[in-house]
Amino acid sequence: MITLKNYEKSAVPFDRPQALRYFGYGGKEIPKEVETTFDKCVKEALALCSYRVCFSVFPVKKTADALDLGFTVTESESLLNNLAGCEKAVVFAATVGIEIDRLITRYQSISPLAAYAVSAIGAERVESLCDVFCGEIAETYKKEGLTSRPRFSCGYGDFPIEKQRDFFLALDCERKIGLTLTSGLLMSPTKSVTALIGLSKVCANAAQGCENCGKSDCEFRK
Repeated sequence: MITLKNYEKSAVPFDRPQALRYFGYGGKEIPKEVETTFDKCVKEALALCSYRVCFSVFPVKKTADALDLGFTVTESESLLNNLAGCEKAVVFAATVGIEIDRLITRYQSISPLAAYAVSAIGAERVESLCDVFCGEIAETYKKEGLTSRPRFSCGYGDFPIEKQRDFFLALDCERKIGLTLTSGLLMSPTKSVTALIGLSKVCANAAQGCENCGKSDCEFRK
């Protein structure tokens, strides 16, 4: 089953320092005229964003030489490490909509600085959307005695970017949230993310701490 979530604008708080970091001014003084352009773009971009996520839950099974995720099979060691001890994973796609792309295109011919600012703001918007969604998933499954792992996307480590096609098929992204994939594996709208979140049981001995636990082969050991 694929679930669709639409978020109100107020549900995805704007992280100005993060957007400035994407803009190239993280921790640096920003010239007044550049800041004026940036702030103008923030208002425009925030007004245009729409926040949509589709997701589904798949079982995680480790075979002799691969990881079977229900919708794809991979030999990625990076993903295997991320999902160690997980019984299932939430697979999702998130987007802030096509209007940000259109605003970037509009500015490219008249103000490259503004186009770059909007691109940075769009990157912050989709990352913040993912943070909100992942936080909700963590809270939901915490009630079931499960803990969530950091989200993991195609292209991380040795998890092939080509697996993006399997994500799109599994989530029916185009119909669900209007997200498409080109033959070159680029997403449209560009300010979009696909990823998975591993879910594992909470270690029964977590309260005493790993340093006090004798189970040295535990997959949860830090």
